[in-house]
Amino acid sequence: MCSMVKSIDAVRRRLLEMHLKAGVGHLGGNLSCIDALVTLYQSILGESDRFILSKGHAAGALYAALWSVGRLTDEDLNSFHAEGTALPGHPPAFGLEDVVFATGSLGHGLPLAVGLALAMRLRNSGGRVFCLTSDGEWQEGSMWEALAFASHHRLANLCILVDANRLQGFGRVSEVSSLEPLSPHFSPFRVKAVTIDGHQPLQIEAAIRDLADDCPTVLILNTVKGKGIPRLEDRLESHYLPLREDELGPADPPERRHA
Repeated sequence: MCSMVKSIDAVRRRLLEMHLKAGVGHLGGNLSCIDALVTLYQSILGESDRFILSKGHAAGALYAALWSVGRLTDEDLNSFHAEGTALPGHPPAFGLEDVVFATGSLGHGLPLAVGLALAMRLRNSGGRVFCLTSDGEWQEGSMWEALAFASHHRLANLCILVDANRLQGFGRVSEVSSLEPLSPHFSPFRVKAVTIDGHQPLQIEAAIRDLADDCPTVLILNTVKGKGIPRLEDRLESHYLPLREDELGPADPPERRHA
């Protein structure tokens, strides 16, 4: 596999190419979290760390981030969503070393991440667990139960990232079951909650490098669903509509290493 680290712009374009070729939706929620995933894989995750994609419908962004660090090839990505693929629309149960758990049913990824973080601490593995959730996913009671457990056990090796793009499958989060503003909901728990711009890699990296040392950390990422595609930005349709060929745009400039 190629070991060259790709720029975030190149990764975003590759994500668009994958979705265009496959003709599938869920692009909006992939574009809102791609900056965070690329930052994690290029700048943060160590050998002992683990990542869980709780919002499993953003699997395309995960695969593109893995491609950006040489853990998947172009040939792999070309099979996205194809029959018999190892890269389905949600992270698979088997076949990818970097996928710890199959996810897609919302509200399940964080409980799994909490259990894994506790197990890693009990084993003194030294690793950390990063879990990316959606904001609408916090309407699930299982999320708050998991957070209470993580808070009680002071799992400082757990970092929860919330892709707060304010849209979900049936409308705006504020209209379906309002959690806005999201940050105050974390106040009753013993966690460090920080709100940052989810499209600024340097902010994301700085926040992750400043995790709490005595409790879990929650990073609320202010993002835009469908970021970068005018027809899809901040629109419910971006949850479902596939990309049009005329929206792909010209090729990006030559690769540059992501700082």
